[in-house]
Amino acid sequence: MPNIRTVSQAELDRQFEIMRLLCERNTALPERPLAFVDTYGCQQNESDSEKIRGMLARMGYGFTSSEADADLIVINTCAVREHAELRVLGNVGALTHTKRAKPGQKIALCGCMVQQRHRLEKLKRSYPHVDLIFGPYELWRFPELLDKTLRPHKGRLVEARQIDGELYEGLPALRSGKVRAWITVMSGCDNFCSYCVVPFVRGRERSRSPEAVIKEAREAVEAGYKELYLLGQNVNSYGKDLNIHADFSYLLEEINKIDGEFIIRFMTSHPKDASDRLFETMARCEKVERHIHLPFQSGNDRVLREMNRGYTADYYCKLTEKARLLMPDIALTSDVIVGFPTETDEEFEDTLRLVERVRFDMLFTFIYSPRVGTAAALMSDPFSREDKQRRFDRLIELQNRISLETQAAHLGRRHRILIDGIGDAEGRLTARTLCGRLVHVEGGPELIGSFALAEITGFNTYSLTGRLLEN
Repeated sequence: MPNIRTVSQAELDRQFEIMRLLCERNTALPERPLAFVDTYGCQQNESDSEKIRGMLARMGYGFTSSEADADLIVINTCAVREHAELRVLGNVGALTHTKRAKPGQKIALCGCMVQQRHRLEKLKRSYPHVDLIFGPYELWRFPELLDKTLRPHKGRLVEARQIDGELYEGLPALRSGKVRAWITVMSGCDNFCSYCVVPFVRGRERSRSPEAVIKEAREAVEAGYKELYLLGQNVNSYGKDLNIHADFSYLLEEINKIDGEFIIRFMTSHPKDASDRLFETMARCEKVERHIHLPFQSGNDRVLREMNRGYTADYYCKLTEKARLLMPDIALTSDVIVGFPTETDEEFEDTLRLVERVRFDMLFTFIYSPRVGTAAALMSDPFSREDKQRRFDRLIELQNRISLETQAAHLGRRHRILIDGIGDAEGRLTARTLCGRLVHVEGGPELIGSFALAEITGFNTYSLTGRLLEN
């Protein structure tokens, strides 16, 4: 059985007491200490960083966007792909300069990369300027760990237990912005895809209670948030560990009933667990976005078996057909891995055929990178990086053509959009349609957080341009 436990209220109360004492200590200082929190990787990490900021705020910290000005730096790391790990290691190495200029500065590393033993050993060996290292399972203990780090002691503090996960509720969150609220519905993954390190660093699946999720969603709406983003490594398997009649569709239905003007988005979905009930619920609930991110990873059945994905290419295509039958306006996005070990050129052609058949609105494409501890890392890989890059370029070329064609179909159409941020030019704002498409519109910052009607006047491969209309 998985080694999963529930953190007791007494343990959490102890962390809140430490927060209170640290706040008293910090507010008594002549200048309020400043923290810098940097996040790599997925939306789950963004959600975790919001909890870190929430605890820091309770402990009396202010925040800065400058590592040089920070009294405390917290870097929340990612382990899913090698590129993210190398970026983290390079940026952590550069912090020797900020610490040299500010000797009292404390540096903490947390997140998925820390949970890998080989990376943990490298961090301990090669980065002596880091004061605190803690894994994802220690997040709720952050006040205690920080308190120990701030006290005189010998050496750094390292906490990264090898367990399957913990359940806890009630940590404060300081959300980024005033539009989007990340809401974790479950953590961990039980699928053990042969290329993926997530079950080893995030642990086994753990679902929050539906009451806790719905309560957080209601509080976010009451606080004025317009986009509720439900998160999980595989939201479609929500509730399987709870032994109650509440699945992910139930969550969507209940959150959809909350009074207020908002949109519900979610990720990520696994094809083998995406059901007719999910699509029917999406079609019925007017506040649920008409978009699903459904990673297919490969279009070849043998490769899918080697990946341990649990479905065939034809099954996947029929899933998307069901979704489009119920929601003709749905946007479909996906992940695909190029160059999985043993994948031949002929098998890669099946991936191209699937992309042509489904016609995704957007693809997130990756060249395979081995992850230590996964089954795929032990497979023979006779193909060179150049072979994989050539395939990758062909896939990008195909998807860019399809994306441009799907974007062009929106020219002249009117979309209800949620304006969510400042654009890349003066007087420009970013927004999303109800099917998740990025739209650039002109307007002032006072419009951020509002719904509007826009007519699409232009497009490119990745975004639309719109003109705001009067209601």
